[in-house]
Amino acid sequence: MNRGIVIASVFAAAAAIATFSMRGEAASTTATPASQWRPGLNYTVLAYPQPATLPKGKVEVNEVFWYGCSHCFALDPVLESWKANKPAYVEFVRIPVIWGPSHRQHARLFYTLQKLGRDDLHPKVFAAIHQGGKTLMASTDQEARAMHLSFLKENGVSEKQFNDAYDSPDVAKQVDLAQELTGRYEVASVPTMIVAGSYSTSVAQAGGESQLLALINDLAAREQRR
Repeated sequence: MNRGIVIASVFAAAAAIATFSMRGEAASTTATPASQWRPGLNYTVLAYPQPATLPKGKVEVNEVFWYGCSHCFALDPVLESWKANKPAYVEFVRIPVIWGPSHRQHARLFYTLQKLGRDDLHPKVFAAIHQGGKTLMASTDQEARAMHLSFLKENGVSEKQFNDAYDSPDVAKQVDLAQELTGRYEVASVPTMIVAGSYSTSVAQAGGESQLLALINDLAAREQRR
């Protein structure tokens, strides 16, 4: 999803975002051999790679996403399946994109789920937005907060638990870092995959969902051998 389109439409029609699935493309395309991955075509070598923060032998893979993005919604179960079978040396970390205030609201919700230990609600947020007609964002942070509280109370989180997590320094710090990383990685569309802080790619660049997973694994393996 292009950044310009997202920002132009985020306040006006977030609830009307159409679900788009790219699985047909993935199913009809055979996997690309590792030797055929081409920088500049299948992936981008970042101009300003970020230093590794993991121990030697570990490789971080990030998905930069937005809850309001229909492409992210379509890719999420694919990544969940990959995550269950990924190489042990790969650390998978999601980063909510922050291009503006509404993205920041969704980022705060995402990190609140993490603080609460309720990662199981991550797909439910996607479903609430894209299937349930709830935007979970608003023109003011106060209105968005009320929506987030209502959603979490419906899913077994007390108001005190919500407030403690939502207002915690940890969540505030993670939201600020997500905004910083959005800029560092020069994220112009979502979902974007980042491998080892050095490469970015997407479903379109890789040629399909299955190709994307193969490419991520190949790039991670390359970095793990360094």
